[in-house]
Amino acid sequence: MSVRLKCAGKALTLVGVAFLLLCGHVAAQANGPNSLQQGVGSVAQPESTQAPGSISGSVVDQSGAMVVGARVVLSGKQIPSKEVLSSADGQFSFIDVPPGPFQLTVTATGFATQTSSGTLQPGEIESLPQIVLSVPVNKTEVRVGVSQTEVATEQIKIEEQQRVLGMIPNFYVSYIPNAAPLNAKQKFQLATRTLIDPVTFVVVGGTAGVQQAQDHFREYGQGAEGYAKRFGAGYADTVTGTLIGGAILPSLLKQDPRYFYKGAGSTTSRARYAVANAVICKGDNGRWQPNYSFILGGLAAGGISNLYYPQADRGIGLTFENLGVGIAQAAFTNLLQEFVIRKLTPKAPKNDPNKP
Repeated sequence: MSVRLKCAGKALTLVGVAFLLLCGHVAAQANGPNSLQQGVGSVAQPESTQAPGSISGSVVDQSGAMVVGARVVLSGKQIPSKEVLSSADGQFSFIDVPPGPFQLTVTATGFATQTSSGTLQPGEIESLPQIVLSVPVNKTEVRVGVSQTEVATEQIKIEEQQRVLGMIPNFYVSYIPNAAPLNAKQKFQLATRTLIDPVTFVVVGGTAGVQQAQDHFREYGQGAEGYAKRFGAGYADTVTGTLIGGAILPSLLKQDPRYFYKGAGSTTSRARYAVANAVICKGDNGRWQPNYSFILGGLAAGGISNLYYPQADRGIGLTFENLGVGIAQAAFTNLLQEFVIRKLTPKAPKNDPNKP
């Protein structure tokens, strides 16, 4: 239909022009050549039909309440993008909108985005139905994250599986260089797990047997009673040393009681690191600092041991002597940790110590 109308319009135009030319020719003969030019010029200016229009509407929520401040964006192929905010009564409007297809996009905080589309005719005043904004069906914000405590808990589980030759506990060594710091509860958990481990009782029992065989702490005597006293003293040393130096003081001073395996660098640098770790430790803040927990814990445990060791094996001098021996033993143990023990620990983590 539109093609036929266009053809018919062209035919009528040609007929009209021919008629006017004929009239102009007659008039030109009567009034001169300028009259024909004016006649033709008056026909060459058709009236424009592309008048702009307007679009208006309102934004409400599912209960019918007006939504204030909703962002309404008008766009279209022939329409420059425009943007307005809904007013206090939820209304919005666009004026001087070119005719043609259009789309409205409405957004507001807490609501799902809504779109509306249509076609604006020349000069039309378009009043749209209410645009209803709805709450998203699954508006749930989920933040995936793991707390430092949870990370440390998982790392402790790994450490509690570390056993030299699959038997001897090796709980106080971290093969993860950037392991999460332990909170107080976790420090006590690690200490308790060490104290109740069956191998701990076997080691204490074996040590007591050697002491009795060599007649150490002679005042304890021999026989079952002497062995029981040596065993009790040995286990008491283990309890006080582990709890005070590995849990109580580290919790109060915020220090980490574990040895952090280096495993990288030259042999000399690793040896120096191992020996130094007998008197320094990593704080809960990740910084290296003097190992007050180990040193003060050794002194405290030595002082407490004066309550149950024979008179000949007591005294402040012996306490400091035992502390010196304990530091030397720690340095030697760290060297074994750095160069030997990991190879004998089947369930040690396999991560590269050069990588964080």
